[in-house]
Amino acid sequence: MRRPVLPGDVSAVARALLAVPQDCRLSLCRRIFGGAAEAAAHCGVLGRLHPVWGDGSLSAAARRYDLSCEPFLDDPDYLSCTRLVLRELASAAGGRLEAPAP
Repeated sequence: MRRPVLPGDVSAVARALLAVPQDCRLSLCRRIFGGAAEAAAHCGVLGRLHPVWGDGSLSAAARRYDLSCEPFLDDPDYLSCTRLVLRELASAAGGRLEAPAP
């Protein structure tokens, strides 16, 4: 079972993405999501932190990588990274995060 996602998780992943070239961001984002899932399963089965990915949170998985300093929310590159994280989060949730149709 995946851990709940907090705003700090989204920020940490976006900051990790911001620290790499644009063409590497999707791959890194998916690696972070996969690492967090692996850690969550590890913690659930063994009751202890994963040695590489941590506690199963996206923040712990993202912090395995360099994070850029937190920019202002209106920074265009940071917004792009944040949107990428949110798209991947929605995809991982099976679309459950999509707004209902009017």
